[in-house]
Amino acid sequence: MAEDKSKRDSIGLNAKEGQTNNGFVQNEDILETDLDPSSPAAGPQHNTVDILGPGEPDVKDVRPYAGMPKEVLFQFSGQARYRIPREVLFWLTVASVLLLIAATIAIIAISPKCLDWWQAGPMYQIYPRSFRDSNKDGDGDLKGIQDKLDYITTLNIKTVWITSFYKSSLKDFRHAVEDFREIDPIFGTMKDFENLVAAIHDKGLKLIIDFIPNHTSDKHAWFQWSRNRTGKYTDYYIWHDCNYENGTTIPPNNWLSVYGNSSWHFDEVRKQCYFHQFMKEQPDLNFRNPDVQEEIKEIIQFWLSKGVDGFSFNALQYLLEAKHLRDEAQVNKTQIPDTVTHYSQLHHDFTTTQVGMHDIVRSFRQTMNQYSREPGRYRFMGTEAHGESITETMVYYGLPFIQEADFPFNSYLSKLDKPSGNSVSEVITSWLENMPEGKWPNWMTGGPDNVRLTSRLGEKYVNIMNMLVFTLPGTPITYYGEEIGMRNILAANLNENYDTGTLFSKSPMQWDNSSNAGFSEGNHTWLPTGSDYHTVNVDVQKTQPRSALKLYQELSLLHANELLLSRGWFCYLKNDNHSIMYTRELDGINKVFLMVLNFGESSLLNLKEMISNIPTRVRIRLSTNSAYSGREVDTHAVTLASGEGLILEYNTGNLLHRQTAFKDRCFVSNRACYSRVLNILYSLC
Repeated sequence: MAEDKSKRDSIGLNAKEGQTNNGFVQNEDILETDLDPSSPAAGPQHNTVDILGPGEPDVKDVRPYAGMPKEVLFQFSGQARYRIPREVLFWLTVASVLLLIAATIAIIAISPKCLDWWQAGPMYQIYPRSFRDSNKDGDGDLKGIQDKLDYITTLNIKTVWITSFYKSSLKDFRHAVEDFREIDPIFGTMKDFENLVAAIHDKGLKLIIDFIPNHTSDKHAWFQWSRNRTGKYTDYYIWHDCNYENGTTIPPNNWLSVYGNSSWHFDEVRKQCYFHQFMKEQPDLNFRNPDVQEEIKEIIQFWLSKGVDGFSFNALQYLLEAKHLRDEAQVNKTQIPDTVTHYSQLHHDFTTTQVGMHDIVRSFRQTMNQYSREPGRYRFMGTEAHGESITETMVYYGLPFIQEADFPFNSYLSKLDKPSGNSVSEVITSWLENMPEGKWPNWMTGGPDNVRLTSRLGEKYVNIMNMLVFTLPGTPITYYGEEIGMRNILAANLNENYDTGTLFSKSPMQWDNSSNAGFSEGNHTWLPTGSDYHTVNVDVQKTQPRSALKLYQELSLLHANELLLSRGWFCYLKNDNHSIMYTRELDGINKVFLMVLNFGESSLLNLKEMISNIPTRVRIRLSTNSAYSGREVDTHAVTLASGEGLILEYNTGNLLHRQTAFKDRCFVSNRACYSRVLNILYSLC
């Protein structure tokens, strides 16, 4: 029996020396061939597969099986029933890959440029000495800003903008910088700054800082070396021979300082006069010296390497002066020259916006571009150009193929002192009509060098101005305290040298109704707090449903969540001495926002006369009077109180920017359309 079993299990050889391989058989039934029962081969024997010699294998009566030799495998693979499905699957895979590539390219090609971080939400400007005092010395500091980042996030802010904090003397609001790479001890240490940068980024925010490259302090090491004619520093500043007799300087020309009187000051050490556009403690750097430009480039790189996300460059129009030193023309040519002492009495053709100045500004941009290559780490560049015309300001946007600032800061609304629909409309249209195509606007209602909004226009206009900047196209910019309606403080006596015209808008932030308005736990503050801090403060307003702070938060949230406000068309409808009206709309979205802002006396408006396809009743999305939000109004008769603003919402398929009558009254920075089906934006509208 054992012998028979052994026979059955052995590998049998046929006449052609083929063999049966059972080692790979998983299911013997698959391998068996239906045999004639009368055949001698019928019985318990296993089938055998011949391994042929050099000839082709004979697989006519054999099915595929595991472990078949490659000669047999190739024979099967050539059969139509195996080859055709394989080829079909191959070409389907190729077609799918090509289709995905084509779809990806098409989506990229038709997609509008994504909004960058400096476009996506509001900026919040902080004067650090007045925001929050963390060490009880009466001066705000960097740690104080870090302590209040949670509050800033509740405002839906995207970017924190901190004004000058460099080591400096108490001259011209700390703009006389002694060392551009050091933090002034009043504000803390470099470690405090690094911690602040990390905390800001942890909150998902960005940080930009002030930088004024035009001048330094006369205590700066560069100036000390320059006045002593030390090496390359000899020409770091603008020196010129002048006469100095009996304590009186006879300057080289009639050029005047921004603060009045001659812009030349005699230096006892070097025995020459140096030039200063501002105070005599702020000598101007010589930007015609390549070494100076390289120094400034290295300072920019220093702060970018610290994690700063961008700069606000100030006083750029003063970077260069004419080399010929000719006198500037008087505004009043009949005025006696010796009596011309005020800056406004001269035409500053030789001391501002000289040829080559914008080349220097572009070099700043190029330096920042080196740090903008990582995804999500674009470095923002803004410029402040106070006192320049709208045409000169627009040049800071750059040329079509030469990048300069992302935007020059728009402070025109910050200077309005008489609210009216006409004056507000003039600011809006002036900027949008002069701005180069494809550029991005911005809007500021205040700043450290301007009278506060409440003190300029009145308390009732705080909400309507915040509604304005959050519903216009572009980036809204808020100066600290404007979200709660802080006002200028009254005059105060200080031992420091300030332009008192801009001092009173820098009072301590009003956090609560405790001592020092919650700004400091110390015994004093560097400036007195506002007299109204008991009622105008963050703690009080965050619990009041109709407060300025609550409306500000609702506006910023609406701006963040609505494509109409971040990407939509702006269509200007009407303005008069009282009111201004405009819409925000986007192709692909039937919803429209209609803004009606009243800067004059109480008014009754018939919106049906202005927009023929507007429904009879529309919903109030937001109102400066929160009691009205969510209600409906009859568009035949909309009543607005003085200082009241409405954001009305309605549906329509006939958008204004498509209508011929409004063709020249609609604006969009980067055109985009919305697809409801794909839930994407595309540019081929």
